[in-house]
Amino acid sequence: MLDKLERALVAVNRGLLIVLLLVMACIVFANVVLRYTTGDAIYWAEEVARHLMVWITFLGAGLVLRFGGHVAIDNLHQAVGPRWARWLRACVLAGLGLSFLFMAYHASLYVWATRFQTTAATDIPFAWIYSAMPLGFALLFLHLLFIARVYVLEGHHAASTEMDAEAAASI
Repeated sequence: MLDKLERALVAVNRGLLIVLLLVMACIVFANVVLRYTTGDAIYWAEEVARHLMVWITFLGAGLVLRFGGHVAIDNLHQAVGPRWARWLRACVLAGLGLSFLFMAYHASLYVWATRFQTTAATDIPFAWIYSAMPLGFALLFLHLLFIARVYVLEGHHAASTEMDAEAAASI
């Protein structure tokens, strides 16, 4: 059951990123083509592309964490014995988890504070755009929970498991 939930989370997360990136690329491409062929541009294209990039960044951070793509310094883990390395990884994991929850909470406060402000070109409430932050940090926390056991006990990310190796190869 938990394995199915994890697979679904990864699949939905990856699918959403693909769709957002495709939409952003199409908008930017259409705007460039129009600008060079007609001299006119889509007035909202730059703003929407920028907001899509924000969503892609926050939604993609969890998958990057899951596959070990974030910058990490693990010299200390390798310098100490296996028991201390597991303890150190558990501390790092707890710190990351607390940070993600802290940021999700404060990002939701920020979303609430910006609910009446709107964007210049499209008149979309900023709360819709900034909602990527609490959602992204919540996804980071969920991905962290799914890889926690393997990371603490074995010292590697979930990408080394069979399921995620296939998923990483398809990204």
